Amino acid sequence: MDVNLKRVNQAVHFEGSSSSSNIKVHIDGSPEIGGEGLGVRPMELVLMALGSCSVLDLISILKKQRQDIQDVQIEISGNRTDTIPKVFTDIHLKFFIEGNQVSLEKAEKAAELAVKKYCSVHDMLAAGGVEITYEIIVS
Repeated sequence: MDVNLKRVNQAVHFEGSSSSSNIKVHIDGSPEIGGEGLGVRPMELVLMALGSCSVLDLISILKKQRQDIQDVQIEISGNRTDTIPKVFTDIHLKFFIEGNQVSLEKAEKAAELAVKKYCSVHDMLAAGGVEITYEIIVS
């Protein structure tokens, strides 16, 4: 796996790309270091990576369980230390699953597998001491 970061302007705005796709991701620093709000911040990308890694597996597992999923959204919140490096201490994922007669029990089992067994981002963060919790809301 290879990625590239290209500086876009004289500030701290970068465009990230992957060797496996043509998709671009804009990354920017905080205003304190010259960021201009032109992209997501690196630690936000970490939360997005955890959420997307988990939800892709969650959807796959729910489909295998023959659950009729109409929509899935995730809210992810993380707390960081006050000292540098400001690493995450804990992260909470909140999955909102909409569908037709989706079983909460099956969704909870699927989330357990998706987050804690199949998501490599979870394992990397947890190995670093980050406490990761989640909850499922089915409607």
